[in-house]
Amino acid sequence: MAAPAEEVSVSDGHHIELVDNHMSDAMRDPEPSPGLRDSKGWDGKARVDRTAVLSNPEALSDPEYSDDDNVVPGEELPADEDLLDDEPEDTEEIQCTHSRIQSIPALRLERFKQVARLCLRQNLIQDIEGLEGLSETLTELDLYDNLISHIRGLDALTNLTTLDLSFNKIKHIKHISHLTNLTDLYFVANKIKVIEGLEGLANLRQIELGSNRIRKIENLDSLQNLEELWLAKNKITDLTGLAGLPKLRLLSIQSNRIRSLAPLADVPQLEELYISHNALDTLEGIEKNTKLQIIDISNNAIRSIEPLKPLADLTEFWASYNQIGDFKEVEEVLAKKEKLETVYFEGNPLQLRQPALYRNKVRLALPQVQQIDATFVKVS
Repeated sequence: MAAPAEEVSVSDGHHIELVDNHMSDAMRDPEPSPGLRDSKGWDGKARVDRTAVLSNPEALSDPEYSDDDNVVPGEELPADEDLLDDEPEDTEEIQCTHSRIQSIPALRLERFKQVARLCLRQNLIQDIEGLEGLSETLTELDLYDNLISHIRGLDALTNLTTLDLSFNKIKHIKHISHLTNLTDLYFVANKIKVIEGLEGLANLRQIELGSNRIRKIENLDSLQNLEELWLAKNKITDLTGLAGLPKLRLLSIQSNRIRSLAPLADVPQLEELYISHNALDTLEGIEKNTKLQIIDISNNAIRSIEPLKPLADLTEFWASYNQIGDFKEVEEVLAKKEKLETVYFEGNPLQLRQPALYRNKVRLALPQVQQIDATFVKVS
């Protein structure tokens, strides 16, 4: 029990009650402070129900998980129909980048009778439509970085030579085989698993399919004029499938799962090979590609460059971060290649063992070289 309060008398007859200086009951037996609350009883703290259950636990374990069917729609803003009102109707090029366009028909493009190049990059377009009025003149269509899931609405655009649908949500290559004038085709960073739907594109010069989900090189035989094939950042394990490409001169297949170069014998005309970040531990199989001028094998596990001996036209050899450690072999294989201008050996044992002497030793071994790694050197 708390001690009674003391009373102090004052001259006017009133008295003042003083609290005892000793410890109160509350201090002897403390209880939690009730805290501050608003008029509705809320104490300002956010609380989460501890019994909440994750409805899609597969999203935590599957790197390819995509729940496109349950995307919560954001605020929809109407397309700006007046966006192109200041554009002359005889213009040959229209660019509307990052303009929050959702509807192509709302742009009323049919009024432009001479437009050859249309760029609608970085918008909110989901459907390819409203382009029929440009069919006679349009040759280049750029819809990079939009929200397109299906390839439709291109039936009338038979004069297209360049089509860029990179950075969208496309899963299947369809409805473009009639675009027989195409020379350049871009599908970078979509969700494509299978190379398909390219039949009839005999004039195609290059195709970019990097950053997709492709596991196999296939269905390219109809592309008899293809010169450049870009397949970086996929899941490809085998180079088989290139035999039907008689004009292929550049192959970019970085960041895949390639273990063997043997299938490159099917494309002896190859001039540029970019195959860094794969699973190579040997260059065997590259001997028949005697026309190669540029090779990038960085970030593999290659120990010997002996297979490069027959490649007399080599001008650039990028081999950083491998297991190459024999200066004598480097000199024997590369010293007589008169066209060789650039070499990269950074991160290999031959550089890591003696970093201070490394560059001078390369210069002595390869006097014709003008660049070692990122450093330009004087030609002897």
